[in-house]
Amino acid sequence: MATQFLLSEQQMQQLAPQLQGYLSDQLGLEIGSFDARFLLDFLADKMGRDIYNKALQDAQTALAARLETLQAAIWELEK
Repeated sequence: MATQFLLSEQQMQQLAPQLQGYLSDQLGLEIGSFDARFLLDFLADKMGRDIYNKALQDAQTALAARLETLQAAIWELEK
C-alpha cells in the first residue's frame, strides 16, 4: 500500500518539533526529525479521517444552532 501524505510540508515543519518536544517532556523519549515526521504521517493516516469527520459534525451542530437562532429572530419580526 502506498504512503499517503496528509500533512503539508509547512504543517510538518510546525508539528514535528512539537511532537519531539512532547515526547521528550512527557516520555523522556528523544526522536529525530525524520522519526517525528514518520510518526506524524502514521497518526494522520490512522486518525485523520475520524478527526476530520468529528470536526464536520461539530461544525454542523454549530451551524444548526445558529440557524435555529436566526429562525427565532425572523419569527419575532413577523407581524
